[in-house]
Order: sequence, then structure tokens, then C-alpha cells
Amino acid sequence: MANTKKMDYVLLGLLSHEPMTGYEMKKRLDTSLRFFWGGSYGSIYPTLNQLETEGKVTKEDTSSNGREKISYSITAYGKETLKEWLKKPVEKDELRYETLLKLFFGNENGFEGAKEHVERFEEKCRRELAVLNMFAENLMQYLEDDTHKYYYLTVRFGIKTYEAYLEWCKEANEQIKEWEKK
Repeated sequence: MANTKKMDYVLLGLLSHEPMTGYEMKKRLDTSLRFFWGGSYGSIYPTLNQLETEGKVTKEDTSSNGREKISYSITAYGKETLKEWLKKPVEKDELRYETLLKLFFGNENGFEGAKEHVERFEEKCRRELAVLNMFAENLMQYLEDDTHKYYYLTVRFGIKTYEAYLEWCKEANEQIKEWEKK
């Protein structure tokens, strides 16, 4: 199943917590979910339209002060669809990093280019790790709520992942320095 089809479940999952506008869903994708999933307005709104057609979400005009605002809510059928999907085994977990792609073909760019890519990746990882640590600290205050327990698990995965990335960056930099000496 393509990632665009998974967007059905991403949006149903977001709406299972609270009604939201498409803009709010995009904001959530760009903040909380960005560490493991993404989406554009070009995928969100067509998916919402399809989910509405299928009876999995409803929409309500919540416009005010002349500003158009459409809020979406999950239906009972939408919740059942989400629950059924959650029970199924994962079809595909994938890792795609442009940094690794550029390193893989790094012979065309040399050691200096490789070092620059690793350094930029390391800086990004440090920033992301700081954000994840902040999320974890905040979530620890709400672990009595089951929903937050699951959020916390995903944040801990991210922390461990970025710590491993930083360890790899250190090793990669050391390896490149060693190769440069030869």
C-alpha cells in the first residue's frame, strides 16, 4: 500500500483524538508526526474528501469573522476502519535519507563533500534530539493518560534513533579523517 493510502489512517488517527481542520492536521504532521510521517495539503484535502465520501468523516462549517473554516470529525465507521487497520501487521517500514544517498555516491564528491554532508546531518540530529527530549519531558507529566503513553513510546524511539545517528556521525567523521591521511 502506498504512503498516500496510509494518509487515510493518519488523518483518521488524528481525528480520533479531536475534530480538526485540514490546516490543523497539516500542522500536526509538521510537528508531532514529522519524525516518522509527513504529508502535504495536496494529499490531506483529497484524502479528507474521499474519507467523507466513504462516510468515515464528517465536515462542519465552523467559519467565523468572515474566515472560512471547515472542521472534520471521525464517524463511528471511521473509528472502526482505524481500529481494523491498527490490528493488521505493518506492511513496510522504510528508511530514506538523502544524506545516505549522497554518501553512497560520495566518490564523485570526495572526502570534503562527505564531511560536509555528515556535519549537516549531525547538526540536524542534534536539533531534532533536543526537540524530542523536550517532548519526552513534557509527556512524562501526562503518562497517567493512556494516549500519552503511546506518544511517549514513539518519542523514546525517536530519541534512541537520533542518539544512534549521532554515534554514527562521530564514527563516520573519524573514518573519513583516517581515510584522508592515506
